[in-house]
Amino acid sequence: MTGKGARLVLVLALTVLLAAVGSPALAQTITLKGASQFDDTHSFNQNMLKLEEETKKCYKKPVDFVLHRNRELGLEKDYFAYMSQGLSVDYAVVAPSHMATFSKQATLMDMPFLFRDIDHWNKVLSTGEALRPIYDDVLAKADVMLINYGGGGVRNIVGKKPVRNMEELKNLPIRVMGAPIQVSMFQAITAAPTTIAYDEVYNAVQTGVIQAGENESPGWSQMKWHEVAPNISKTQHAITIRPLVFSAKTFRKLPKDLQDCLLKAAPIAGAHARKWERDADDAILKKMESEKKIQIHEFKDRARILELAAPVKEAFAKEVGAEKVLAAINAVK
Repeated sequence: MTGKGARLVLVLALTVLLAAVGSPALAQTITLKGASQFDDTHSFNQNMLKLEEETKKCYKKPVDFVLHRNRELGLEKDYFAYMSQGLSVDYAVVAPSHMATFSKQATLMDMPFLFRDIDHWNKVLSTGEALRPIYDDVLAKADVMLINYGGGGVRNIVGKKPVRNMEELKNLPIRVMGAPIQVSMFQAITAAPTTIAYDEVYNAVQTGVIQAGENESPGWSQMKWHEVAPNISKTQHAITIRPLVFSAKTFRKLPKDLQDCLLKAAPIAGAHARKWERDADDAILKKMESEKKIQIHEFKDRARILELAAPVKEAFAKEVGAEKVLAAINAVK
């Protein structure tokens, strides 16, 4: 073969190679791995499925999202550790408590009375700007990104008797979660909190050891607390935040256009998940009330309990280094 012929063959070969590389059909498919403890009826899965849907609308190249469900890859605390290491899991919804090993600031998101009401909660989470210092802290210490904020379970008092005002709340023997901030907060609002194992609450109410517990609708209904404590008093003392987090080690390896699509999709998925969880929470209340299994009561002195809770909130925020976050949340109107 002459030199001219060899050059022609080389040019043709390079042309074919470049065409193959540029062909969507032959481009390498990127695979992202998600994890959940639940099935697709849960808001956590809905958040992640919506992220996949919206990302694929934006990103026109091959990308697969593989969601491992029903604890196939362990528990939320495991997922967060995996993402921090850049192993096994790329994205998951994780409760703030599982970030505490890396970031004390993250625990502020679990604090009771963080929000004035549901509207305030939604405004804070829709932009995430007030939570930016927590985002920065988790990223710096765990190398994990908080890309959106789901949640929406509302915790109320579930009791033998109605709790409609400060007088009925005073000295109420109530089971709370074991974290010190939970005990301190309920003491501040004049209740008599105690810590009892979650699966012992039913018997403790039934035998009169306590008069009430506090929980979200899916939690108390699943544990059948309403059989012994049929009065739901809407203190709305906590509204959950459940961040969708993404391994920064994985994120940095992705093409820039896929990164942009994920960040564009994330807030849409977060809004979808918040609505899903709020609707599910309210549906349980309405169904149980219509079946006359519960009675729902408004708490009339909410302004007063927010006032009593304020010093405890400020002290806790200072303790975990999140004073600026609390101030930013409070400033959202």
